[in-house]
Amino acid sequence: MKLTLKPLQQSLLLGLVTMSLAGCQVLGPFYSRPEPVVPAEYTTGQAGQLTQEQQLALQQWWTLFNDSKLNQLVDTALAKNNNLQSAVARIEEADAFARESGASLLPTVTGTTSGIRNRVTESGIFPVFGDNPRKTYKIGLNGSYELDFWGKLRRGNEAARAQLLATRYAKEAVTWSLSSLVTNNYLMIRSLDGQLLVNQQNLKTAQDSLDLAKRRVEGGVSTILDAHQAELVVTTLQTQALELKRQRALSEHQLGLLTTDLGLKIPAGDLMAMPQPLTPPTGLPSALMEARPDVRQAEQAMIAANANIGVARAAFYPSIALTTTYGGESIALNNLLKSPARVWSLGLDINLPIFNGGRLKAREEQATAQQKQTLASYQNTLQTAFTEVSDALVNTSQYREQEALAQSKEKTTANILTVAQNRYQAGYTSYLEVLDAQRNHNEATQAMVQSRQNTLIATVDLFKALGGGWKPESVKQEEYYKK
Repeated sequence: MKLTLKPLQQSLLLGLVTMSLAGCQVLGPFYSRPEPVVPAEYTTGQAGQLTQEQQLALQQWWTLFNDSKLNQLVDTALAKNNNLQSAVARIEEADAFARESGASLLPTVTGTTSGIRNRVTESGIFPVFGDNPRKTYKIGLNGSYELDFWGKLRRGNEAARAQLLATRYAKEAVTWSLSSLVTNNYLMIRSLDGQLLVNQQNLKTAQDSLDLAKRRVEGGVSTILDAHQAELVVTTLQTQALELKRQRALSEHQLGLLTTDLGLKIPAGDLMAMPQPLTPPTGLPSALMEARPDVRQAEQAMIAANANIGVARAAFYPSIALTTTYGGESIALNNLLKSPARVWSLGLDINLPIFNGGRLKAREEQATAQQKQTLASYQNTLQTAFTEVSDALVNTSQYREQEALAQSKEKTTANILTVAQNRYQAGYTSYLEVLDAQRNHNEATQAMVQSRQNTLIATVDLFKALGGGWKPESVKQEEYYKK
């Protein structure tokens, strides 16, 4: 059976389709990135030029420490960490929500079928003709399509896509933080290894001094006090070694938790052999903060909140939908698909809010207030990021200078200890001078290792504060929309 529409129906349908295809008014406000309330560039930094290879290496900045074990630990954590797996699941949830929101822009078609047997009264005001009870069979397609005249559906889809991007940036933030935590814990273990190494060296020196003091006491050259004082130094260094081993075990446990390998054992290594990564050049632009995933996440939250205002405003206007049905209805199942059983309908639904007690206005004000909150959060995230980068730049510069001084101090105290030991052995001075020289040298060697740790951790903090490096790879939003 050929479906024929009357002229009025044809005009109505043609007009609605034309209006839909021609595009309709989309209610604002439309997003525009606010100006960041931060200086244009960082004033702290040291001169340095980056090669193309170095710029690429910054995308996996932990590899710059040239430690295969560290690289393996970071890769394991990024593959197995539970927090990261949870972030991936949130991305999948947001992706499904975005696809659900996008589906609202398309027509909805459902298929229906039913078979009913019912009996009606024969004593009513309307006489019953034919069989009673009777059977009725139906089959058909129902379609509906909301015409998005005011952009309510499009703005809702915009908000959903922004939320999807926000979850992806949140996952990057977890990755960003996780790689920093793994690296810092690994550097802590290496620092403790270095401190244990110098502790063993100092312990050997102290043991030699104790043996010398005992020989001098036996020879009647020194008093027993010298031997007791030398023994006290040995005991102190042994106690220090136990504490360093305890701290190393705890750091190893924490690293095992981050990598989900609770039985993880890290072999001893040499912190002083690890290279110092690149020095940032002077005058880094503050726009580099846009590479940070937390900044990107805050901006996407702002975009979503801005789009939700448009959704709230569109609720003030009529919602218009086309509805249609097509199928068959018959009292005999074998006649259901024949031409006489054909049924169809074409309709237009218009819903116009007239009185709602201020509910719609309140929703618009809620959306506007939420947009203001996300704007304040975005500016606060930017300012926090700028401060973290500035602090990291200062720490990196100052710790490098402190490390150079610590190395010089270690050499000086080593020379003083040698002179003091020689003077004591020759009988020119008391053992107190040796004790003082040993104490200063022990502190200097430990400080030298800790100063290298501070330098390396400050570099990690700088990489983290910059979101990975000072020339990050740009990522377009459209690439995320396609994923």
